[in-house]
Amino acid sequence: MAAAVHLRPLHSLALRPPVAKAAPSWLPLPAKPRARRRGSRLALLVCSASPPAPAAPSSSGGDNAAAPAAARWAEWIPRAAAGRAGAGPEQVLRLISGAAATPVCQFVDKPRTFLHSVDPRVKLVWLLALVVLPARSNIYMRFGLVVFLALLSVWVLPNHVWKDQLGRVALLSGFIFIMLGFGADGAPSLVQTRTPPPSVLGIPNIPCSTSGYSYTIMKLGPLQFTRKGLSVASTSASLSFAIFQSASLCLTTTTPEQLASALWWFMIPLKHIGVPVPEIILTLLLSLRFINLVFDEVRNSALAIVARRINWKKLTAMETIDIFFNYIRRIFKNIFDHAEQISKAMIARGFRGDPSNHKIYFLTESSFGFADLFSLLCLFALMGLASYSDQLV
Repeated sequence: MAAAVHLRPLHSLALRPPVAKAAPSWLPLPAKPRARRRGSRLALLVCSASPPAPAAPSSSGGDNAAAPAAARWAEWIPRAAAGRAGAGPEQVLRLISGAAATPVCQFVDKPRTFLHSVDPRVKLVWLLALVVLPARSNIYMRFGLVVFLALLSVWVLPNHVWKDQLGRVALLSGFIFIMLGFGADGAPSLVQTRTPPPSVLGIPNIPCSTSGYSYTIMKLGPLQFTRKGLSVASTSASLSFAIFQSASLCLTTTTPEQLASALWWFMIPLKHIGVPVPEIILTLLLSLRFINLVFDEVRNSALAIVARRINWKKLTAMETIDIFFNYIRRIFKNIFDHAEQISKAMIARGFRGDPSNHKIYFLTESSFGFADLFSLLCLFALMGLASYSDQLV
């Protein structure tokens, strides 16, 4: 029995199903290569074993060994693991589109809360305080700030927003806490003291402490969780949580124009010493406006691939990688196209590259009210509580 081996080109996005027909006893030659058009993809050769064609009986056993060899050759070609639960490329693209659908660092107008009415200048002062306090306070104050930010996020943000953001920030902070807790002072020191033991010096041994103090809190195999590790891990984890979550709260409840006007108000004195304040403010305003476009392109490109219902089981590993590379290339291409459109729109409105000669309209008016006064009083109370807690501990 002889098995015919067919060679046919395989393109990266679609596989034509094999047509059931009689297997010839000859090997077809591949088509002549033509001029590759723009956007064409690399063609791979796939060897598929067809059912053995009837042949005259032979005394040698070479024909009988050809069919298993061809079958093994076809099985050696790697296929994408699309059939595995949770590990297929389509699941990855769905996760990407779902993560990009949640507004991250984007203004959320509704529901309208108390934090929306606070002046952006007061919010910037709060941001600075939430960066300094976790690094300068004790461990109880650090965890208290984390709980305070978590409760404020639950109260201010919508349910689908805070559930997604708090989960990711908490996972990152927990990972930092565990790694630094066991890594800062986890490995025991191999350095031996040069001081001779008390028995050699002829002095009595120092009695053990009866107050219950222990430098080592927990041991995990060769690693140990010490008080130094707890201090370093709590500081880094709390600081990371405070920075990410406070910035997210500020950007979610404040428009880009309000943030730019508040930063302009703080930086305008630096203009007299040569700091390019208009360029910094314009760059910040364009960056905040551009964040929404990036998330939209990531989500829309992922949904476009999912909507095409690609049969990932029929693609090889190289073809799957090629699709993901094209996905990333499409994202950057669309982002650069948006940037070019923005630049053309700015040029059409009279911008010539000098922000000092081009007036920036923030379309917002800052006013100091009761909400701002209450926020500042809460900030002063928090700073006083942090100073008083350092004296008690």
